[in-house]
Amino acid sequence: MWWRSAHPDAENDAGFTLVEALAALAVMAAGLAAIGALAASSLSATAHTERHVAQIDATRAILAGMPKRNALAYGRSTGTLLAHRWRIDASPVPTSLAGSAPTSWRPQGIALLVTSPSGGTIEVDTIRLRKDASK
Repeated sequence: MWWRSAHPDAENDAGFTLVEALAALAVMAAGLAAIGALAASSLSATAHTERHVAQIDATRAILAGMPKRNALAYGRSTGTLLAHRWRIDASPVPTSLAGSAPTSWRPQGIALLVTSPSGGTIEVDTIRLRKDASK
């Protein structure tokens, strides 16, 4: 036939050898393993991000639901919201400004610690003004 090589053993060279087929399978398996590792990493990062966003939402809800300025007593308050445990520590912030005019507002330190069901924590430290009851 005209398409065959002039070499006498040309009929025996058709197709792949077993070693070539195994090498191709090994390359394909390595590629699939890399894709699988990337997919698992992506799923893990997505789950972590979803948990973090839920924790931030719970923290915002706790801050928005805090008592009014004078209703939040100094000391520690605890509770649970959306399966997140929270703790608020309220304390007076000392101020000493020499020569300043007396004011009826006093800074109040607020330390909020929110713990998610998965164990992650967010801590928010802020100061807000509180009307001095003695003035």
